[in-house]
Amino acid sequence: MAPQHRRVRTRALAVGAAAVAVSAALAAGPVAGAAPMDDARAALPGPTERPTPAAGAQPAPGAEPAASAFPTPDVDIPAVSVPQLPPVPDLRPPSVPAPAKGVPPFGAFLASDARGVERMEQLSRWLGGAELRVGHTYLPGNHWKDIEGDVGFLEAWARWRNADDKRMLVLNVPLQERNEAGVPDGEVRELLRRGAAGEFDHHFRTLAERLVELKIPDTVLVLGWEMNGITYTHRCGPDPENWKKYWNRIVTTMRSVPGQEFRFEFTPNRGRDAVPWTQCYPGDDTVDIIGMDSYDQPQGMSFDEQVKEPYGLQAHVDFAKAHGKPIAYPEWGLFRNGDNPEYMRRMLAWMQQHRPLYHTVTDYCPHGVWQCDDNPDASRVFRNALWGRTPEDPQTPAPAEPPAGPELPDHCAPLDLGRWVEHWLGGKLCLRLDWWSRSG
Repeated sequence: MAPQHRRVRTRALAVGAAAVAVSAALAAGPVAGAAPMDDARAALPGPTERPTPAAGAQPAPGAEPAASAFPTPDVDIPAVSVPQLPPVPDLRPPSVPAPAKGVPPFGAFLASDARGVERMEQLSRWLGGAELRVGHTYLPGNHWKDIEGDVGFLEAWARWRNADDKRMLVLNVPLQERNEAGVPDGEVRELLRRGAAGEFDHHFRTLAERLVELKIPDTVLVLGWEMNGITYTHRCGPDPENWKKYWNRIVTTMRSVPGQEFRFEFTPNRGRDAVPWTQCYPGDDTVDIIGMDSYDQPQGMSFDEQVKEPYGLQAHVDFAKAHGKPIAYPEWGLFRNGDNPEYMRRMLAWMQQHRPLYHTVTDYCPHGVWQCDDNPDASRVFRNALWGRTPEDPQTPAPAEPPAGPELPDHCAPLDLGRWVEHWLGGKLCLRLDWWSRSG
């Protein structure tokens, strides 16, 4: 959101407002540590192909990109002669407030297999060395052997996680094989009944044992994600009661494995979808985290509407608070409204305000910001907001505010351009008090 501009009515300050471009172009030097505002993907190594959408990905939209507008200052300027000057560079800093406590732990889904691990370092460099503390991947859901966790598939993620104690691995786990095969409701209902009776327990015990053997026993397990929709065979709608019983059996089974420290995450789609997600909630004893997958959809829905809709963002925060659980956003990103920088600003600010345990943007088209060239404006907002950031850590001091910049000389009057503009310029701009007299 663009900053508010004050109306300047005195003649001298009117001319000064017109000369902001002069001061910015002539006085502002390079900002140490600031994110470059142009897209530098070409200068950084990156993927040469798009990742195959993992389980949980949504189809590409046909929406036209949303336009981005930056209002100009509302200033009464008298007819005076102003010299021709070079144009001011396009700053466009994000309007996410500078955080007082650091940013929540974050990462991205970059690919399900070892390519996702390889790309973590590349994305970190694109973000100015920002610390990607969260790795996110999905187990395939074609066959039970996939859901049991193939060691070859998980080894690269285990090595990444174990290289730093501060890192977190998030693993989405399907609850049924043929998970994206369009299984009809009647068959889903029968599968849920069989799961609730314990028929599939051994598959999840095997998964738990493999995760412990790989020394990643504290993995966050997103079981049966987006259960309130219609996409997956592990959906809840055909039989919510047996779905909840099935979930509870899985958690009880996996917690029985020696050495485990798993955290289990309940993650619906934002909104009502096919069934209110509250009807699928299995209970506080078997849920550690309440997540939400939240994309910029449907077409034409504003961010405020995404917050206020039934079972939307605010309902999610309120529900988690009422149940004493942390929140998370394992899937989020752009979608039906195209390249929407306003959504990106607002979603980042929402997470900064509500402090999720973690968030991971879905980084491929149409949702992404690094591996997708279709969203340059939203990508710029994301990059600026997280450039060089280290997630907050209770064991380390909170990051300092951006430096105020050098002191202004006595013959200058400071111009209030807002904290973020001043941060990117490297300090305040000033209007020389003797400028008017020299100009005539």
